[in-house]
Order: sequence, then C-alpha cells, then structure tokens
Amino acid sequence: MPAETALREPPWKAGLRGARANILPGFVLQIVALVVVLAYYYHAPTRAAFERLTAFRAHTGFAFGMVSTALFGGLLPFLYVRFNSAPRREYGWRQGLLLTAFWGYKGLEVEAWYRLLARVVGEGHDATTVVIKSVLDQAVYCPVLAVPLTVLVYKWGAEGFNFRAVAADFRAPGWYARSALPTLIANAGVWVPAVAIIYSLPTPLQLPLQNLVLVFFTLLLAHLNARH
Repeated sequence: MPAETALREPPWKAGLRGARANILPGFVLQIVALVVVLAYYYHAPTRAAFERLTAFRAHTGFAFGMVSTALFGGLLPFLYVRFNSAPRREYGWRQGLLLTAFWGYKGLEVEAWYRLLARVVGEGHDATTVVIKSVLDQAVYCPVLAVPLTVLVYKWGAEGFNFRAVAADFRAPGWYARSALPTLIANAGVWVPAVAIIYSLPTPLQLPLQNLVLVFFTLLLAHLNARH
C-alpha cells in the first residue's frame, strides 16, 4: 500500500484491520480463559489451587497486582522483543523500564476498578452482574481511561520521552480518532469476550486471570510487531 494511502486510511478501518488480525489468536486466548474458569468451578484440585491463591492475595493486597501485572504486561513482552528482533529505538532499556513501571501502575488501577465494580454492582457471578460489569468495563473504563492513557504512555516511550512531541500530537485535532480509537477497536474482539469470562470468577481471582490473558496478548502483539 502506498504511504499516502496508508496515511489517509480512516482510523476505524485501521482498527478493524487490527481486529481481524486478532480474531484467531483472540479466540484461542478466550478458550484458554474459559477453560480456567470451568476448571475452577468443576475441577476440585484446580479450585483448591485457586483458593490458596485467594488466601495469598488476601495477605499481599494491591502489591500482588502491581508486581504480577508489571511482569506479565510490561517486562516479559519487552524482553521478548528485545532479544527476538533487531533492537529499535522504541525498545531500548529505558523504554523497557517505563513499560514495566507503567504496567505495575496498571495493576493497581485494574485491581481498584475490579474492587469498585464489586462494591457498586455486586459480587455475584450471575449473567446480569457479569453483563453489567462487562459493559461498564468496555464502554466506560476502556474508552475513557485505560486505552487513551496506554496509547499516550507508549507514544511517549516510542518518541524517546519527548513530552513536547506527545503533547503537540495530543492537542492536534482528532487525536482520539487517530490514536485511541483504532486501538480500542482492534482490541475489542479479544477483550470484550475475555472480560465477561474474567468477571465470572470471584473478585480476588479476576486480576490473575486478566494477567494470564494479558501476557499472551501482549506477547502476541510483541511477536507481530517484531516480525514487521
């Protein structure tokens, strides 16, 4: 595709193109998450293991989510790209530290979000509760906070921590449509079904399952980006 044509591609088309690329791997990730949930409810040894994890989480609190999400969302994908492709400017060690720290913060943020939903919507695992939580997650939390913040942080790292360049791009007309919307659309095919599966578990186990989906999803994206 010529460069000018690519630049003129509507953001929603770019998002749909990404969503199509994520269909098959996203389906595999959803099956894995579903198997984990079914094992929790119908396989006694798995349930016992999860109960031990729940007890461990009760002792560690928010620290567990910060460390595990930093590892699964930031450090492992960064190391994969760093050692499996030609090093590029946006994958330097400073960027790796940024992404690890950022995903550590995201662990705190997501854990707080799950606890807020449990308090406001309830702890139940019935279909109504799961649907309400999923809609709030994908229609409020992701488009308003999660995706825009993630896009800005990754852009800042890719620009070599040039805050002025990122700020100028953010202030330019149509930033959300250009930058956040394609990511939101591309990820929807993976995360819309995934969050429904995640909310089917008790609240203390939601973040560990989210981390499991996250690590495979980010490694997949890192692999695809490394190939190109």
